[in-house]
Amino acid sequence: MPSRPGTPTPRSRARSARIAACLAVAALASCSLGPRYHRPDIPPPDHWVTPGDPSAAQWPPADWWRGFNSAELDAFIAQAESANDDLRAAIARVEEADAQRRVALAPLLPSLAANATATRARQPVPASDSYLTGNDFNPLATASYQLDFWGRNRQGLVAAAAAERASRYDRTTVELTVLAGVATTYFQVLELRDRLGVAEHNLANAQEVLRGLTLEQHAGIATALDVAQQQTVVDTVNAGIPPLRLQLRQSEDALAILIGAAPESLDLTHGTLDELGQPAVRPGLPSELLTRRPDVAAAEAQLIAANANIAAARAAFLPSISLTAGGGYESAALANLLTPANRVWSLAGSLTQPVFQGGALLGQYRYSQARYRELLADYHKAVIAALANVEDALIAVQQTSEQVTRQQQATEQARRAYRFAQTQMHAGTISVLTLLNTETSLFTAEDQLAQARYAHLSALVSLYQALGGGWQESASA
Repeated sequence: MPSRPGTPTPRSRARSARIAACLAVAALASCSLGPRYHRPDIPPPDHWVTPGDPSAAQWPPADWWRGFNSAELDAFIAQAESANDDLRAAIARVEEADAQRRVALAPLLPSLAANATATRARQPVPASDSYLTGNDFNPLATASYQLDFWGRNRQGLVAAAAAERASRYDRTTVELTVLAGVATTYFQVLELRDRLGVAEHNLANAQEVLRGLTLEQHAGIATALDVAQQQTVVDTVNAGIPPLRLQLRQSEDALAILIGAAPESLDLTHGTLDELGQPAVRPGLPSELLTRRPDVAAAEAQLIAANANIAAARAAFLPSISLTAGGGYESAALANLLTPANRVWSLAGSLTQPVFQGGALLGQYRYSQARYRELLADYHKAVIAALANVEDALIAVQQTSEQVTRQQQATEQARRAYRFAQTQMHAGTISVLTLLNTETSLFTAEDQLAQARYAHLSALVSLYQALGGGWQESASA
């Protein structure tokens, strides 16, 4: 009986069913089982506590260390970038993460395999005393593909890609830490050398005064008490030199480790803190900081990976569908192996639904959720720690700068007082005790000035590090 117009035929109904099935598969494939990631809302403050002008922002350049105008520091930085062991390990971790991302990509692609067998066998013929010897040649190719209906494999790839980005951010953080360590340690070497030079100069001055007092004692002008008091000053200054030499040697060894060199190969025989530049750096708004800190970016990348792992763990509860196809040839003779008559093939599909896994799937899902909450707390901590680092560094730069200025004034006054005391002592208008007091004040002031200069330079390095050392998220793909 012919069908009426508009009435679907069996063939059209079958075609419609196939189309509907394809649409259903597409819908299932496009659905997401996990929570969509949103960056946690952690509003930054409107301004820094330490006074400053955000409109005159001067963020650190990528080669921030060149602002100190030290060719020797530039050379040490270059050597650390190529030879520091912590940095090498961080680079290797990036390569590991890249390999893991490639592994996570594999389940989204079909797998292909090829094999060939050649068999020669001798078998008895049933109901006979004879034997049959024959060959069997069988080259085959097999392809299999797991349909990613629920996005489990895609989410695994998202997690692996985020972990790779996190490793790259971590590598940048390690590099910034290493370079800041090189600069700070180099400044400490110069500080200790300056302090050692001050101590040796003060020792020479104290010994000169002691010789003068000794001569005056022989002439009956100075007393034995005057000489003994000056001898105490000489011994005190002299006793402070070995600890400075020890700290200098230790700092040089620490610098050698940072640049990946043996301590014996380190050549540090010149340079003072006075010769270094004082680069200017002023942060912009606090809201800009989060895109300039690689450690904050790494914390967020880990959070993205954990979010994707939740979706993958949820998809593990659902059935998986696999398709397998195979084809090849099978023949008893090589001569006609590749003829159409000897072609063999197979198609298969399988559906697997987890039924009982001893709680493993539920445990993995709950672990993924807990891991996300842990990394969420880590991200929040990274953000507020970044803001606090900048605040600490800003106040340190401000106050150490003021400290250097005031200490320079105090040192200059102590130097003038010591010159006056020497003149008046030789004129006999003051006692030796006054000279000793001014002498001790000068020694202390010069030593504290060297320490204040080092503290200011270290604060500048800390500020560069707190501001991300010139790193920007948009430039770190």
